[in-house]
Amino acid sequence: MDPGKFLLFAVGGLSLAAYLFIVTAGLSLVFGALRVINMAHGSLYMIAAFVTVVVANQIGVAAGFFVGLLVAILAAGAVGAVIEVIVLRRVYNQEHLVQLLGTYAVALIISGLVRLIWGANYRTMPEPSLFSGTISLFGYSYARYNLFMIAAALVIGAAVYLMLYRTGLGRNIRAAVADSQLLSTTGVNVKLLFTTVFVIGAWLAGLGGVIVAPSQAVGSTMDSDILVLAFAISVIGGLGSIVGSLVGSLIVGEVISFGLANPATNAFALAFVFLIMVAVLTVRPWGLFGTPETQ
Repeated sequence: MDPGKFLLFAVGGLSLAAYLFIVTAGLSLVFGALRVINMAHGSLYMIAAFVTVVVANQIGVAAGFFVGLLVAILAAGAVGAVIEVIVLRRVYNQEHLVQLLGTYAVALIISGLVRLIWGANYRTMPEPSLFSGTISLFGYSYARYNLFMIAAALVIGAAVYLMLYRTGLGRNIRAAVADSQLLSTTGVNVKLLFTTVFVIGAWLAGLGGVIVAPSQAVGSTMDSDILVLAFAISVIGGLGSIVGSLVGSLIVGEVISFGLANPATNAFALAFVFLIMVAVLTVRPWGLFGTPETQ
């Protein structure tokens, strides 16, 4: 493989890893702070993608993408807040199986509502004009929108890091991960903190949905599609670890990209991801950057 083609597939893997990281970072943040495995995370991603497409097509793609981004993030955050208050507060101290069943039920309800509101047909939107077109490098063309996705993931990842390690909210989140009961004795409203964390996780899921909407068809099955990959990434990188989400997303994105690039392996690209997941589970059941759960 010549260097130009290698770079082409590498950038393709990075653009795939970009939105996977944004979505998975929200999943890991929620699990790290709340110890809840949220099966409805993909639903928030799907809602944001649909809202973006609908708003952009109504207003016009030039400004519609950015208006859709704002509306979609607000919608994902609002739905996330409702899920946390009505469902999760009742299962925080339950076993993970109960949490899985509860959030899976929410995912099924949202999936049905999405089909009722927007139908089962796939929807598309053009790329925003600001990021449309291609650039040429080493004889190959690169979609500007893919480069925008990579840049957006870097900015969002940096924002999450600064929020966690340079703000009072981040300090409280890290304290809640260590001991939420002890944190409550300092006067912090832990219930409100948990709602805030879940809304931030919902925003990240929504941002992933917004960013992916112009690059692929948006449909009522995309919630389960992204959830499978997000959990694979979390298993590889370590559920609850933002760094693990980043590394896991890079691994999955590049494996899929290079797997699809070769005609001999393109039918097995996803299988390679799950082989890696099984290998990591065998050696480190808590993932590359995760930590074992204490009982």
